[in-house]
Amino acid sequence: MIENAVLVVATGFGLGWLPWAPGTFGSLLGLPLAWWLLGYPPGRQVVIMAVLLAVAVPFCHWASLWLGGGDVPQIVADEYLAFPIAMIGLAMARRPWVLGVVFVLFRLFDAIKPPPINHIEAIGGGLGIVLDDVLAAIYAWIVLAMGIALWRRYHLR
Repeated sequence: MIENAVLVVATGFGLGWLPWAPGTFGSLLGLPLAWWLLGYPPGRQVVIMAVLLAVAVPFCHWASLWLGGGDVPQIVADEYLAFPIAMIGLAMARRPWVLGVVFVLFRLFDAIKPPPINHIEAIGGGLGIVLDDVLAAIYAWIVLAMGIALWRRYHLR
C-alpha cells in the first residue's frame, strides 16, 4: 500500500507513465504549485520549497528502486516539485506569458543538462534525481531574473 502511494506521487499521478515526454507532462503539475507559492512572501516560498524537496528525495529514491534504478522516465516528482524554484521571489512570474517562458526555460535546461547539471545524476539515488532538476530550475531562475531586470531597465524609463 505504501509502495503504491509513493509510486503514484513519484509518477506524477500517472503522468510519468505517458509514452512520450513524461517529464514535460509531469512538469505541468508544477505550474499550479508555483502559482500557489507566489502568493507567499519569498522567505516562506523558500521554506515550503525546502520541505517539498526534502520529501521529494526519498520518494524519488524509493520509486527508483522499485522501478529498476536510476532516473527512470516514469519518475516526474523531481520535475514538478523542483519547477517552482524557477519562480521564487519573482512576483512578475504571475503573468501567464512569463509563466510560459519559465516553463520552457526549465524544460530546456532539464533536457540539455548544461554543466554541472550533467554530472549531478552521478550522485545517485533520490538526491541525484532531484538535484539535477533543482539546478535546471536555478538556471531558469537566473535567466528569468536577468530578463526581468533588463525588461525593467529598458521599458520603465
